[in-house]
Amino acid sequence: MKTYALWLVGIVMSCLLFSCGDHRHRSMHAPQVAEAEPYYNEPSNTEEYDKIKENIFHNPLHKPLSTFSIDVDAASYSNLRRMLNNGQKPHKDVVRIEEMINYFDYEYPNPQGEHPFSITTEMAPAPWNEKHQLVHIGLQGKKLDYDNLQACNLVFLLDVSGSMSDTNKLPLLKSSLKLLVDQLSEKDRVAIVVYAGAAGEVLPSTPASEKEKIFAALDQLQAGGSTAGGDGIELAYKIAKKNLIENGNNRVILATDGDFNVGTSSTAALVDMIEEKRKDGIYLTITGLGMGNYKDGRMEQISNAGNGNYFYIDNFKEAKKVFVTEMRATLFTIAKDVKIQVEFNPNKVQAYRLIGYENRMLKDEDFNDDKKDAGELGAGHTVTALYEIIPVGVESEFLKKVDDLKYQKTEATQVSDSDELLTVKFRYKKPEEDKSRLIVQTLKDKPLSLDKTSDNFRFSAAVAQFGLLLRDSEFKAQASYSNVLQLARGAKGEDKEGYRTEFIQLVQASEMLVVKK
Repeated sequence: MKTYALWLVGIVMSCLLFSCGDHRHRSMHAPQVAEAEPYYNEPSNTEEYDKIKENIFHNPLHKPLSTFSIDVDAASYSNLRRMLNNGQKPHKDVVRIEEMINYFDYEYPNPQGEHPFSITTEMAPAPWNEKHQLVHIGLQGKKLDYDNLQACNLVFLLDVSGSMSDTNKLPLLKSSLKLLVDQLSEKDRVAIVVYAGAAGEVLPSTPASEKEKIFAALDQLQAGGSTAGGDGIELAYKIAKKNLIENGNNRVILATDGDFNVGTSSTAALVDMIEEKRKDGIYLTITGLGMGNYKDGRMEQISNAGNGNYFYIDNFKEAKKVFVTEMRATLFTIAKDVKIQVEFNPNKVQAYRLIGYENRMLKDEDFNDDKKDAGELGAGHTVTALYEIIPVGVESEFLKKVDDLKYQKTEATQVSDSDELLTVKFRYKKPEEDKSRLIVQTLKDKPLSLDKTSDNFRFSAAVAQFGLLLRDSEFKAQASYSNVLQLARGAKGEDKEGYRTEFIQLVQASEMLVVKK
């Protein structure tokens, strides 16, 4: 603890001595993300997070469908973990509950048959509101076939501007990328592009077997200058396209604190650029680093636009998780444009609410539109979504009265007399195809008691409840830290990597922080 405190003091002092003036100068001219706000009021902190308007309860007679894109990003969890470990309570817009849930792996059945993922559903009382039900939907992607891996064409696009000089930025990044290079095979290739005041190619596309050459290129990188992120993205995609591997895995890996302030720098312009580039079959992974001027909202939007994933690295342990434990699977997409649409039976459901995914909501008509972009699923990845349900006949403070319609009659059909609670539909495309495939599955109105549910159900419910507390959600009801801890401890499972144990420790630290304040 003492060593950590000394390290933190050293970082703060070095920022004050060498970086503070530069950061203040840039913050005056940096473009603002739409709907983004600094998470601190302090002038030295210009971190920005997109505003989250929490999903509300809907009456299925008036809104029978809930449609959204899957999300396997995990940046929100590791970012808020950084804040909590530093004794800071995260602003509510830092907390994206779906990313907290999907940070963890879940043991769903491996897929069988023609589809590249399996689907699991469960239902039990919501731990924070026993009058409500909680529906759990889980996807399990097909695992990697290591004997038949596609070749990788990777372009590392690295921010080396002055804001990246801190120990937890460029130095941590260089160590992290070396971990990834160590995992690559001789048929894979790596190029390195950097950007500061201007963008440039540091290493042309090089066989991954020439590790010493790649490491030497990384070692020579130093931080300094302003941030021409748009130019860097243009150059990285150009190099990726030049070295495109047909039927291979072509990807740009962008690492930055998100502070783009030279050239194409507005979030909208960058999103438009990335949406255009993805047509070439080149995917995007974004890795966020650092604190103080971190631009989370910008990076999330860019990642969503680029058929990509978004991670945040707060320490070397997280770097190993991202670049060693998970990156090989992340690099290999098994399904793209994965959409979920759920229809609720109004004879069983008074109201429903999707927990999280606010930035991934789609229009109902987007579900059948194959031109509409959605999330990607990597090999072996899991995706989890939770709905909170208010059953018919239950009184709830969250039920809002809507006047009867004047020109049409809204009522349930005869089909709704069945014992089905809901129908869940999935659309996805195989990576090489443009036409989607449909999977349909129903869930019966047969809830389990909470103690009979799987570890997957209870642990994801614990994480969701923790998110409700951190957001101080209007829907938190009887949520409590003690309930979160009880659920999580009882659903820890094997926990080979220790991530669930770490979560329990984080909840304990967070509870102490709240009590202290």
